[in-house]
Amino acid sequence: MYYLAFLKKSFPGFFSGILVFFYMGAYANGYVLHGSHLLELMSKKVGKSKGLLILQKLIIYDSADGKKPLELDETLSYLFPENFRSDIVSENTQRHHILSKNLSITLIDGQITSEVETELDYYKDIILYNSRELLENRLAELGIDFSVSSLGRLDGKVVYIIGAEYPDITVPQLWIDKETFIPARWMLAPREIDSGEGLLDIRYLFWKKTGRVWYPWQVEFYQNDFLFRKIITEKIEPDPVFPKNKFNINRIKTVYNIDAPDLPEKSGGLDEVQRAIEKFKKIYE
Repeated sequence: MYYLAFLKKSFPGFFSGILVFFYMGAYANGYVLHGSHLLELMSKKVGKSKGLLILQKLIIYDSADGKKPLELDETLSYLFPENFRSDIVSENTQRHHILSKNLSITLIDGQITSEVETELDYYKDIILYNSRELLENRLAELGIDFSVSSLGRLDGKVVYIIGAEYPDITVPQLWIDKETFIPARWMLAPREIDSGEGLLDIRYLFWKKTGRVWYPWQVEFYQNDFLFRKIITEKIEPDPVFPKNKFNINRIKTVYNIDAPDLPEKSGGLDEVQRAIEKFKKIYE
């Protein structure tokens, strides 16, 4: 103690420097920004606009029978921050999925097949809910704990992880590139830990800026390390003008003159993801 006091008195600059060195070392190795702050930085980086019209290719893989991947043309319509629509129209069938605030509906060939979203629909959420408050509420609703954050690595790059201590991948989490603050990965854990369902792993790749916003030109979906679905963006139109009732679910029901059948109130978890894939593939076979 006497020796330290002597150093502090005789070499105040040196002693202060030592303290700063150790403090900064601890800061660099142990401190990670809070999840809410990271989400705020991410939202600012991605940017805002009134809406987006996306033309993309949806590719569905099937490892079971080795058949050629199914490729579909899909149109996405974003009216920020709470309206979204996906339209797939082919020679064989039509599929429309509409989200308007708290309402959701999926129609296949004019029939309602669901009034809830499955995990396959969630990938667009980090783009649609384009404010920190809305997105944080949505991610918290889906199980992400914003009091937990850490640093990790993805494809050789350092990332911030909201919701988990790296390398834990058993809980819901969002990965953000440390240098760009662009979303890189969203992991949705099974609702039941002992269910045997694989983790749904969504990767966001090749972000490009269009107008005032950034958008991923490729999205990949993995389950049990198997790539079962891929989205490739082909064209983006910023700030489009949409028809008045494009997202009006009640109006859409009236146009189709249909009533909702008895449907489950909640998504059945990641097992439903696989069922949805198989059902959707059979429609186009």
